[in-house]
Amino acid sequence: MPRSSSLLDAFRKVRRYSVQLAEGLSDADATAQSMDDASPTKWHLAHTSWFFETFLLRDHVAGYSVFNDRYAYLFNSYYEAEGARHARPERGLLTRPSLADVLAYRTHVDTAMAEAITGFSEPLLDLVELGLHHEQQHQELLLTDILHLFSRNPLRPAYSDALPEKTPAVAPLQWIDGATGIQTIGHDGQKFAFDCEGPRHDTMLHPHALADRPVSNGEWLEFIEGGGYREPGYWLSDGWAWVQSQAITAPLYWTRSADREWMEFGLAGNHGLDLSAPVKHISLYEADAYATWAGARLPTEAEWEVAAGHGLPNSGKVWEWTGSAYRPYPGFKPAAGAVGEYNGKFMSGQFVLKGGSIATSPEHMRPSYRNFFYPQQRWQFTGLRLAKDL
Repeated sequence: MPRSSSLLDAFRKVRRYSVQLAEGLSDADATAQSMDDASPTKWHLAHTSWFFETFLLRDHVAGYSVFNDRYAYLFNSYYEAEGARHARPERGLLTRPSLADVLAYRTHVDTAMAEAITGFSEPLLDLVELGLHHEQQHQELLLTDILHLFSRNPLRPAYSDALPEKTPAVAPLQWIDGATGIQTIGHDGQKFAFDCEGPRHDTMLHPHALADRPVSNGEWLEFIEGGGYREPGYWLSDGWAWVQSQAITAPLYWTRSADREWMEFGLAGNHGLDLSAPVKHISLYEADAYATWAGARLPTEAEWEVAAGHGLPNSGKVWEWTGSAYRPYPGFKPAAGAVGEYNGKFMSGQFVLKGGSIATSPEHMRPSYRNFFYPQQRWQFTGLRLAKDL
C-alpha cells in the first residue's frame, strides 16, 4: 500500500477516535477548564484541527479556505511563529464556538485533508505523521484533563461506565540487575519518533538495579502511615515547600470516606482504593521522597530505557518518573520553522517520564519515548519504579 494511502487510513482512525472520546460530554463538560495546566475537551478537538489546517492545508494546498480566520488566535497553543494567541489559563472562557461548531470545524478540515493527502510529497507526509502523533498526545491529555475537571465536581461524575478491574495481588518487589558500561540510547531511526528522542548516542551506566514493577497503592499507603508526608528529611527542599504550601497529604485523587476508608477517583468515578494497583497521580517530589523513604532512588532515564529495551516487566501501566532532567541529547537540533517549537524549547526545568499509561496510545509506548513534566505536576497518570546502586 502506498504510504499516502496508509496515512490516510491512519488519519481517519485517529481523527475519529478523538471525537469518540468526547461522546457523552455536554457542551458544558467540553468547555470548562479546571486549572491552568489543563485544557477543555473542546479546545483539544479544535487545536488538533488547527495543526492540520495551518501547517498543511493553509500552507500547501492551493485554494484552501480556512474555516474561520479567527480560530488561529483561539487555538494556537504555543507557536510563537504563528503570532498572538489566546491565553492558556483562559481557554475555559471560550463558551463560543460551541462544541457543535468545533465538530463542524473538524469535519471541514478532515474533508480537505482526505482530498489532499494522496497528493502530498514525502516531506508533507512526514508532517501528516507528526500531526497524527501530536493528536494522539492530545487524546491522552483530553482524558487526563476531563478526569481532573470531574474530580473538582462535588457530584463526582464518572467519565466512563467501565469499572476498573481489580488488580491481582502483587508479589513482593524484586530487583533486576541493570546493564552496565557503555550503552546506546535514543531512537534507532525505525518508524516514527519525536525529534527529542534523538540523536542516538552512547552513555555510561554504573552498576545498578531496577524494581520489577512500579510501586503499588498499598506500598504508598505504608509511606503515608509511616509519616512520609510529615517528615521533611525525605523531601527535596522545593518538594517540602510544595507539600507545606499546598497541604499535600496523599496522591492527587485519594480521599477518605465517611468511615475513614481510602477512596480513589478515576475515569469510572469514585471507588475503594485498589491496594495492588500501581500508585498514580504523584509528583516528582512525591516520587523522590518515597524513594528516599524506601532506601532507594529514582532510575535515570538511560537506566530505564536500556532496561526497557531488554523487556522491563510491568511497564506501560503508569508513566514512571525518572531522576533525569529533560534536556537535549548530544547533537540535538530542532526542526526548522514553526514545528521546530514542538519539543526543543521546553527543555528547561522539567523531568523525564518513561513508559506510558492506560491513557497512552500504544503507538507511543517505546523505550525511547520522552514524556516530560514539571516536578510539581501530577494530574497525569504518573507513578514510579524504584532503582538502587549496586
